[in-house]
Amino acid sequence: MNIVIDVKETEDFTEIKVVGEIDAYTAPKLRETLFPISEKAGVKMVVNLSEVSYMDSTGLGVFVGVFKNVRAQGGEFKLVGLSERLQRLFEITGLADIIDINSQIEGGVQ
Repeated sequence: MNIVIDVKETEDFTEIKVVGEIDAYTAPKLRETLFPISEKAGVKMVVNLSEVSYMDSTGLGVFVGVFKNVRAQGGEFKLVGLSERLQRLFEITGLADIIDINSQIEGGVQ
C-alpha cells in the first residue's frame, strides 16, 4: 500500500494530511517528511489521519519521535481525524494520555 503525505504551511500551523496505511514499508517516508518539520523552533503541527485506514507499531514510533522533537523545540503537536480503531491504538498504548489526540477536526483544519 502506498502512502500520500500532503503538507500545508500557514501562518498559524503546519497541517500534514496522511492518506493510506502506515506500516513498516511506509513509515520511513512519513518519518522523512515529518522529522524536518518537527525540528523547527516553535512549530505548531497538526497531523490529519482521517484517511489512514491502518497503522502498526512502526507508525506509532514515528509519531512518538516527532512528538518528542516538537516538544523539545517548544512547539505543539496534535493528531486529528482518528478513526475509532486508531484512537483505540493510542489509548491502549497510553499515548493518548501524552499526545494531544482529537477525533474531531476543528478550526478550519480539513
